[in-house]
Amino acid sequence: MARGPDGAGQSQGFSLKDELFNARTIGDLAAEYAVLPGFDPDRFLSEALAGLSSRGLLERLDWLADCIEAQLPDRFPAMAEALEAAMPAPLDPTKTDDDFGRFIHAVPGILAVRHGLEDHRDRALDLLEAATQRFSMEFYIRPFLNRWPDETLARLDRWVAYDNYHVRRLVSEGTRPRLPWAANIQLDPLVPLRFLDVLHADPTRYVTRSVANHMNDLTRHAPDRVVTHLKAWQQTKRQVPKELDWMTRHALRTAVKRGEAEALALLGYRQDCDVSVTLKVAPNPVAIGEALQIEVSLCADEALPVMVDYRIRFHRPNGRDGEKVFKLKAANLKPGIPLTLQKAHRLKEGASTFTLHPGPHLVTVQVNGQDRAEGAVTLV
Repeated sequence: MARGPDGAGQSQGFSLKDELFNARTIGDLAAEYAVLPGFDPDRFLSEALAGLSSRGLLERLDWLADCIEAQLPDRFPAMAEALEAAMPAPLDPTKTDDDFGRFIHAVPGILAVRHGLEDHRDRALDLLEAATQRFSMEFYIRPFLNRWPDETLARLDRWVAYDNYHVRRLVSEGTRPRLPWAANIQLDPLVPLRFLDVLHADPTRYVTRSVANHMNDLTRHAPDRVVTHLKAWQQTKRQVPKELDWMTRHALRTAVKRGEAEALALLGYRQDCDVSVTLKVAPNPVAIGEALQIEVSLCADEALPVMVDYRIRFHRPNGRDGEKVFKLKAANLKPGIPLTLQKAHRLKEGASTFTLHPGPHLVTVQVNGQDRAEGAVTLV
């Protein structure tokens, strides 16, 4: 599976960019634009396919926009009207999740930014409103937030109550501080909280997942504000309790890995607990490519919910060691009854996110955010 917008990180010959952009998908796009008077679908298909092979995923989107733009009116209002006329039917409104749309339908967003950002702001935002009901416009709303923050925020204030959930989701997803693949926005990261206060009660998981991801992003900037808002949402009782519990766990997942006390407390995990912890790691030494067997035993004198994670400090030859947190288990200890947790941690050779090097490594067990045990292991 490809791991980034350039289609890199492929395994077993799979190419995300070729899966998304090929003769079949671009043929579908050509058929959609064929409804426009004077648009030549065969010319578009020939030009678009000829330029694909040398381009990465996002570059292919820009290329498709180039090829379509060549057959559209020059003036943006007329261009926007043509783009809307060629749009397929909106995504199925009966679905509640996992309906991102097709990448080929990003073209209106690209052209909205390219030709509407400076001189046709309102018409371009109208176009994004329509387009996001076919493919998420989360990348393309961000230039408008940077160029026209007040005016764009005013539009988002209206969209939080929109009847189509894809438009509502755009409000949360488009304003995320750390949206993957997307350009940064200059917006104060606390400003969108007013939108999330509304959207957290949305009946659609596609929206609430975005809200939870947005809040997780925000824990890097203002973890205390995230906890405050999550508590407030619990008090207002506008969301179904089970859904809000899921959102809360999802929103605090990074803060929990960092061992932040307020986040853990909100999830019911005390840091002032008395729990004994032992750690065993084997084999030692262990070869890169093999699995490190991790065994953690816990015992407490009282009933206790525990969140057990472990960190590995990775040796690097340059002396700047790296560290990564891994989940182990959330469990409930019974008074005086030991609990043993086991995991085989594969030390992958050639991992996409970091490179393993021979040398001393350290495994540290976190219980409710507190370091409780550690063990050294040597990679060979």
